[in-house]
Amino acid sequence: MRVELDELTVRYGRRDAVRSVSLAAAPGRVLAVIGANGSGKTSLLRAIAGLVPHGGTLRWDGAATPPSGSVGYMPQDNAARAALSVFEVVLLGRLRSLAWRVAPDDLAAAAAALDEVGIGDFADRRIGELSGGQRQLVFLAQVLAGDPRVLLLDEPTSALDIAHQLQVLGLLRAATIRRGLTTIAVLHDLNAAARFADAVAVMREGALVGLGPPGEVLSVTLLRAAFNVEAAIAAGPDGRPVVVPLRVVDRA
Repeated sequence: MRVELDELTVRYGRRDAVRSVSLAAAPGRVLAVIGANGSGKTSLLRAIAGLVPHGGTLRWDGAATPPSGSVGYMPQDNAARAALSVFEVVLLGRLRSLAWRVAPDDLAAAAAALDEVGIGDFADRRIGELSGGQRQLVFLAQVLAGDPRVLLLDEPTSALDIAHQLQVLGLLRAATIRRGLTTIAVLHDLNAAARFADAVAVMREGALVGLGPPGEVLSVTLLRAAFNVEAAIAAGPDGRPVVVPLRVVDRA
């Protein structure tokens, strides 16, 4: 499902958290949203998810509203009762279709999502017993179990070690391609965005200051403007940019 934003604005009181952002995200591709703390990334994602009021226009394959259940949202801070099993947590991703009696289709979808992210063997374990990286995989399975067409993720690799970051982002990209998802993910790690995203949207003080393929958008000039840092940029083994932050620079 193609998602299009036209002059999207989010306002909290008198403050514009997001200022007139226009962009489009396409099926089968990952769009990474990056920017410094307070640049409006999460507010933008929450507006797309329908969680905060916004100005401007959002279109879903040209329609004003998305089909029911077509948008999956994974917040930065997930919570689940420690006593729930992994399977129960993932099954909650089917909440819109669950009734007093769980349908076979719901059980099958939850099991398939667990297998898709490689943790089918964890189904009977309690969520409270898992590591942070394992829990992130569970919550990714939960949102995938709902069979979304659009996937919105807010810092899905926050607080994960490098191995789990690579695992989660690799699975996310593979699911995006395999399912034809339109994936928009807020990321802090510039190198993760450069490696796993097809396009990067760069935010600064609520405004969009860069948009396009990582190799075209990530530049020394843009990183100075958006992050207030001096950086070196080189080509990695796969041809994608590798960012090396060097020092903080004075905006004045």
